[in-house]
Amino acid sequence: MFQGSIVALVTPMQADGAIDEDSLQRLVDFHVENNSDALVSVGTTGESATLDQDEHCHVMRRTVEMAAGRIPVIAGTGANSTREAIDLTRCAMEAGADACLLVTPYYNKPTQEGLYRHHRAIAEAVPIPQILYNVPGRTAVDMLPDTVERLAPIDNIVGIKEATGDLARARELLDRCGDRLAIYSGDDATAMELMLMGGSGNVSVTANVAPADMHALCVAAQAGDRDTAVSINSRLDILHHILFIESNPIPVKWALHEMGLIPDGIRLPLTQLDASHHEAVRQALVAAGVMASA
Repeated sequence: MFQGSIVALVTPMQADGAIDEDSLQRLVDFHVENNSDALVSVGTTGESATLDQDEHCHVMRRTVEMAAGRIPVIAGTGANSTREAIDLTRCAMEAGADACLLVTPYYNKPTQEGLYRHHRAIAEAVPIPQILYNVPGRTAVDMLPDTVERLAPIDNIVGIKEATGDLARARELLDRCGDRLAIYSGDDATAMELMLMGGSGNVSVTANVAPADMHALCVAAQAGDRDTAVSINSRLDILHHILFIESNPIPVKWALHEMGLIPDGIRLPLTQLDASHHEAVRQALVAAGVMASA
């Protein structure tokens, strides 16, 4: 359903934490102009944990309106409450989103049976296409391939964002579910290899700052052109790592501010990037070719 470079879009904010819609429009236009293949609105990189439900629905709706059919919008609607996830997913469908991305419930650590019932309940309640999202490093729960395979027959569950960075896990998912689900990387550092193995794309943090190169990388990798993919990825590799020097999205929001695309706002408990990292991130942007040297 979706292929290529899918941007895990930040939610731009003013210094006081207020959502900045002018900057959101600027980001949407930036990604359309640079050939990003889809946007994730208010995913975890979009600080979904600190937006209340009304804000969450508002930003999803405004992103769809700003995209105006030029680029698909996937709404981040995961929650650690099944009822809340259903409400958010229904809101996204009513807003006109093309699909939803649902992170596994965090903190409450459901069993595999709980994960299965959670995602089945959402899929049954709201008919919009849904992409599972497994990121145990942030949620403290790992949705295992057996559970993914149980969910794969549900018609409107169409893919999974696998963010473990474990290529053996990705290979297993492709073998077991690849004929029914799109398998996306959620880890920039290993995304190229997953796509060369047959993955459908990359839900990317790096694409926030290097959208044209990430699109080109995905095109090459999905075409099986390893040489071209490696050439592009070698230039971006520094970003794949430096943008996680502190918890995401702290570094990428600072980088976008440094590029002049958004204000410097971020919501507590996240804080702005520590000054000791500024030069390293700035030099990584220069080295990757997405910002001119001072």
